Amino acid sequence: MPHLEQTSLRQAVLDILPFDVSWDIPAGKAYDWFVAAPASIILTIVLGLAFRWFVCRSIDRVVGRAAKGSVPGVLANSRAGEFLADRRPVGHQRRQQRTETMGSLLKSVATGLILSVVTVTVLSKLGVEVAPIIASAGILGLAFGFGAQNLVRDFLSGIFMILEDQYGVGDSVDLGEATGTVESVGLRVTRLRDVNGTVWYVRNGEILRVGNQSQNWARTVLDVTVAYDTDLERVQTILQDVATSTYEDKRFHDVIIEAPEVWGVERFDKDGVVVRVVLKTAPAQQWLVARAMRQRIKAEFDRAGIQIPTTFPTVHMEDRS
Repeated sequence: MPHLEQTSLRQAVLDILPFDVSWDIPAGKAYDWFVAAPASIILTIVLGLAFRWFVCRSIDRVVGRAAKGSVPGVLANSRAGEFLADRRPVGHQRRQQRTETMGSLLKSVATGLILSVVTVTVLSKLGVEVAPIIASAGILGLAFGFGAQNLVRDFLSGIFMILEDQYGVGDSVDLGEATGTVESVGLRVTRLRDVNGTVWYVRNGEILRVGNQSQNWARTVLDVTVAYDTDLERVQTILQDVATSTYEDKRFHDVIIEAPEVWGVERFDKDGVVVRVVLKTAPAQQWLVARAMRQRIKAEFDRAGIQIPTTFPTVHMEDRS
């Protein structure tokens, strides 16, 4: 009786269903359905996870090596090398942030690719036709590429900017129409603030050139104008003395990284002769050094009686009393 009841119940269920269902397992298929197919699917998933772990591990090792830096041998024995060595923790932090970003991106891409391959393989083992799925994915990818060209270009440009370390947070950059200090670097948009406090959002795909004023080192370039009848040898001596005293000043020990140079006469202007002095400085410190140098040069010129030409006439009043 129980067997008849089960047969009647199964027949009732089959009558209700709108399609034909066969509960009979074809001959010779039981092993494939209940042993071979599940074992193959589980093995595919396990191999996919193991391969993902291996790839992510390899990426982490590459990222760890890339995050380590050293001072080049050419600069190791110079004051610039000492400066770079002192700043290595900051440089290391920046390199680490950049490499971690790229490592996270690479691991995400690798995970997506491995997951896609494993999914397609599992579906094929379940008897699903994967050719239409792959074709549909290709069509969707093509449509997305055409419909979001600017977005894709922004992301690709952001990836290469981070990978090549074109600029980072805190750098003073010139991006064409926008110039200022970088506050944020993303894969799609770069945010910077100019000297007036205006925040600029620049799409990475629209950046055609980058002028980084604070990467590795900077240079203070001062053009000092003196009258045509001034003794130029004396002027250059004074400029060299002022620059050297600034270089030796303890307050600028970590700011000026190489001995200053007076390059001599740069050009002739309508107001006088232009003499150039240069100082190699730490990143983003060239403006601080320039302001200090201008103040010291003005004081030394006043003591030496050297006048800086002006655009308005100077009248000397003589006291005859």
